[in-house]
Amino acid sequence: MYENEYSSWYDTATVQPEPVPERERNYAEAYWSAEAEKSKRRSRRLLFWLIAAVVALLIISTAWIFGGRKPASDPHEIEGGQLIPDLEQPQKEADVASIPAAETGTGVTMTLTGKPETETLSYQEVYAKCLPSVVAIRTNYAETDGYALGTGIIMTEDGYIITNAHVLDGGKSVQVTLLADDSEYEAKLVGTDSVSDIAVLKIDAKGLTPAEFGDSAQLVVGDPVSAIGNPLQEQLYGTMTVGIISAINRNVIYDGHSMTLLQTDTAINEGNSGGPLINAWGQVIGVTNMKAFTTGVEGICFAIPTSVVRPIVDALIAEGQVKGRPSIGITVGPLSESAKEYYDLPNGLYIDSVAEGSDAEAKGVQSGDVLTAVNGETVTTTYEVNAIKERYAVGDTLTLTLYRDGKTFDVEVTLVDTNDIY
Repeated sequence: MYENEYSSWYDTATVQPEPVPERERNYAEAYWSAEAEKSKRRSRRLLFWLIAAVVALLIISTAWIFGGRKPASDPHEIEGGQLIPDLEQPQKEADVASIPAAETGTGVTMTLTGKPETETLSYQEVYAKCLPSVVAIRTNYAETDGYALGTGIIMTEDGYIITNAHVLDGGKSVQVTLLADDSEYEAKLVGTDSVSDIAVLKIDAKGLTPAEFGDSAQLVVGDPVSAIGNPLQEQLYGTMTVGIISAINRNVIYDGHSMTLLQTDTAINEGNSGGPLINAWGQVIGVTNMKAFTTGVEGICFAIPTSVVRPIVDALIAEGQVKGRPSIGITVGPLSESAKEYYDLPNGLYIDSVAEGSDAEAKGVQSGDVLTAVNGETVTTTYEVNAIKERYAVGDTLTLTLYRDGKTFDVEVTLVDTNDIY
């Protein structure tokens, strides 16, 4: 569902090391086999691979980091003693299968509220209003004595809590601590969605202070925002950081799916995953989940907007999963100008992989193809692909215009349910 040139993700909670949640975009593996000009392309291949290798190194050196977790029993240090978690795989349903399940179909839904017409709050007032709605989440691992730390947001007074799906990865049990009074609860899992990186927990409690959720669609670049979370270890629970909205609708690839995120320079660190990004009225307008992490890069952090979170949460509470989400079944990434020049490629998107069991696979779409248009509309970003795809439903067909071996042709593919192929 989304686009980015980076391949690694870094968890802002504290977590056990695992490989990247997104499939790597290593264009050094791109293979263009046109029979025409075959000798010409062979002579160019070495140069292209050198260019691609440099691109791949840049990709690997810039990590998108989940705001997630780090096990206290197995810290990972870099030069200077800074604690960081390694990259991790996207969470799959089996990873959280041992967490006790909560009831679904209760009729509870998430509500968004527009901007108040009142004066904005001071940061002190925002903190006082929102801290009682923030929790610390401890995920105990299924196969080790280690654990992971993250953050959650109280959605209802009777204990529904929103967090990131990756915070729960590998868990056999989940413990929730209310920041308001340090009381602890064992949590049950309502549902988790690895595509959107959203999960819902339920604790047996009454009289909690639910967060007020604002409408992220009303945000503009430059709006002041803040985050409250649990970075690093327990000693730093309830840390507040402040900044602005840096960009709207940033598209980042996550496990072959494009996430549309809010970008902020508000500091998001290990342990912040699943916590609130808050506007000037104390309304939660995003769920923090990742940051860019590399030498020379600062203040590039992200949150899932509430306009995206709300339908996911409603579906998880209703059925424990998100159904009916259409997918083409392809993972795409941008083409570099160097690749297009040396291989005489058209503008478009490089197809990195095709999902097994998808209609795209059945119709012969291949890794290495270049997607130039969808339903006759030129596409150069996955945001454009998704904008077209979202007009349709599972079972509808799309016409993909592909370039392969010097030829351009159309393929009709049927959209499938995301749950059936990922």
